[in-house]
Amino acid sequence: MTRIVVDAMGGDFAPKQQVIGAVEALRLDKQLYVILVGDEPQIRAELLTLPHDERRLEIVHTTEVITMEEVPTKAVKTKKDSSLVVAFRMLKEGKADGLVTSGSTGAVLTAGVLVLGRLKGVSRPALCPLIPNHKGKATFLCDCGANLECKPLYLAHFAMMATAYAQAAYGIKNPKVGLLNNGTEDHKGLALQQEANALLKTLSCIDYVGNVEARDLMYGDIDVMVADGFTGNIAMKAVEGCGKAVSTMMKREFKRNLFTKLRAVMCGGILKRIKKGMDYEGLGGAMFLGLNKTVVKGHGNSKAKGFSICIAQAANAVRGNMVENIREMLDKTEIVQANTTEA
Repeated sequence: MTRIVVDAMGGDFAPKQQVIGAVEALRLDKQLYVILVGDEPQIRAELLTLPHDERRLEIVHTTEVITMEEVPTKAVKTKKDSSLVVAFRMLKEGKADGLVTSGSTGAVLTAGVLVLGRLKGVSRPALCPLIPNHKGKATFLCDCGANLECKPLYLAHFAMMATAYAQAAYGIKNPKVGLLNNGTEDHKGLALQQEANALLKTLSCIDYVGNVEARDLMYGDIDVMVADGFTGNIAMKAVEGCGKAVSTMMKREFKRNLFTKLRAVMCGGILKRIKKGMDYEGLGGAMFLGLNKTVVKGHGNSKAKGFSICIAQAANAVRGNMVENIREMLDKTEIVQANTTEA
């Protein structure tokens, strides 16, 4: 049985959407055990109308919540009985195999490092979301905001961790890896990108294809895009904004007059498929790579469907031995290990 602990109080719609999502995840996966951490009376009130297998659902009561407005480090250190900190503590103590939360990103990053701890040999943990692409699949973007300032070694570790993640959780045998840059030539980019490009070329444990441009995130022939957290976050937010803009423009044009409305009806099936393919929440959350256990950070405004997918995402990574694969890859890569003192 795969045990996933869920921070039921993190996010904009807690705990209702977390509870509904957990119940749906249990329905879809009979080998799953979910632990909901948070205010027990509120959680039980939501469960009253939801048929579920009580043998595979556990509630751990907590009295505190870390809000989006709080200073992450202070909140994690002082709110010991918050749903987020207790969930991370349970994960560290081996009471769960993976964790899902939609709480404050800063608090999740802080608790991940301070409470759970990072893998030996990892220079910096990183957030790796899935971005929809034109092939109807997804591109792994690592990092998307955890590390604003990076060294070439960090980017090498991001590439290795994202490769192990793609292999373990999604069965991609040999993920193609590209480095986000302002051009594909070797001389492009700042010193960081130039040095990282040279380092990535030396790694035999990944299938590195070289520099790639931002458009390749959704319309390229790669599986993993590596970036520093600052650049990666801008790329991710640009994609999200573009998707919303295109959706808004299409709605406006189809509502323009009677003829365009009729066309919308005729194209309804196609539009629904396109919308589904562009739904980033339908791909789950961002995997927090580089920690000692599996952690998935969901979107702050995630609904039940999103939580259900995040839970399945965490369970698949656990079953695919993602963390162990990252550890093994780091152990075998002497060139990167030789540079860890520079981190």
